[in-house]
Amino acid sequence: MLTKIKIPLPDMLSAVLALDSSALDIDQVENLIKFCPTKEEMEMLRNYTGDKEMLGKCEQFFMELMKVPRIEAKLRVFGFKITFASQVDELKSCLNIINAATKEVKESAKLRQIMQTILTLGNALNQGTARGSAVGFKLDSLLKLSDTRARNNKMTLMHYLCKLVGEKMPELLDFANDLVHLEAASKIELKTLAEEMQAATKGLEKVEQELMASENDGAISLGFRKVLKDFLDTADEEVKTLASLYSEVGRNADSLSHYFGEDPARCPFEQVTKILTLFMKTFIKSREENEKQAEADKKKLEKEAIKEKSATKKDGADNDNDLIQQIHRHRT
Repeated sequence: MLTKIKIPLPDMLSAVLALDSSALDIDQVENLIKFCPTKEEMEMLRNYTGDKEMLGKCEQFFMELMKVPRIEAKLRVFGFKITFASQVDELKSCLNIINAATKEVKESAKLRQIMQTILTLGNALNQGTARGSAVGFKLDSLLKLSDTRARNNKMTLMHYLCKLVGEKMPELLDFANDLVHLEAASKIELKTLAEEMQAATKGLEKVEQELMASENDGAISLGFRKVLKDFLDTADEEVKTLASLYSEVGRNADSLSHYFGEDPARCPFEQVTKILTLFMKTFIKSREENEKQAEADKKKLEKEAIKEKSATKKDGADNDNDLIQQIHRHRT
């Protein structure tokens, strides 16, 4: 591990105390944490009375680390500071994607009309049965549209829906354009975001604890405390903003389930977005398959027309030949 740190040990410690991420990256800091001396090793080195220059590089490294009070806690704070900005940005991006996707789904008039068409279609198919006058349907029913097939086994109900929409309401065919953040949102787990939010909050608590503890360190931690206090002031505001956004996302995620008449406990946000994404992709695929089939049917008709025309010409030519032969015989 020490061979990967190219700077002298005293300079490395200065970088740690200055929280200087230009001198040490997160991998190096995590390695330093991993190889911090244990209590037993520190006790052994404190009791060493011989020439320190005679010690090996590993022991000298431990001796340098031991000069700094609570070195492991300081390294953990350093690691948190290095990754804080990127983690906040990533978490904020995920939260914004969820908010955007929720808004897009609820505001899409085209999606609502598609849903209404599916309900009408379902009621028409179930006419005369107990399910023939439904006022709604479960969201997971969207995934069954591809399973219901016509008698010829070629066309599914999804193909028929695309055909119907294309003929009667072509302006709805591109409803997926309203839902630009839906697929990205379907890949986000709210549980993971909760864990990341908790990690950010706990990380800040550790920073505050170390800032208070380092008040008694003396001169060695003066620069460390100044940098850490500046970071804490900014980071604290960032986490408060993030916590507010996170709460808003939680409300919006639940409201999306309610929007489709579902219980968030049984059909949570993740399930809603996955169903809608799969429906959207299947709709697009079925529409493309319909277009390919229509093109193939058109070519088949054209071939048959050419064949028929060719046969008609041949029949005409044969009739002409018969007539010529009859005239020839008559003259003879």
